[in-house]
Amino acid sequence: MRRYEISDHDWQRLSPLLPGKPGDVGCTPRDNRLFLNAVLWIARSGAPWRDLPERYGPWNSAYQRFRRWARKGVWQQVFEQLQEPDLDWLMLDSTTVRAHQHAAGQKNNGRGGVAGP
Repeated sequence: MRRYEISDHDWQRLSPLLPGKPGDVGCTPRDNRLFLNAVLWIARSGAPWRDLPERYGPWNSAYQRFRRWARKGVWQQVFEQLQEPDLDWLMLDSTTVRAHQHAAGQKNNGRGGVAGP
């Protein structure tokens, strides 16, 4: 596997989310994985589309396909399907959360106990 290419594990997660599967309306693209690797190469290298290596095919074809998928909302759907759970709404019951005595600023007397007044 090359540096900027998708792993087999990640490809298995992504492939069902991409257009062009057997049974989809329209023509089946030649190679979604090669195209996705081209997009990853552009995203990770920061290079312009014109600098896309030849192994990914013509740069303009990859760019046009990328734009078509963006207009159709394919990338948005992929990102929504792959995002991790939203932990902003995670709630904890503070009655079950314990803190160490020093977490509240209590001084230690050096013998393992709490210093008195």
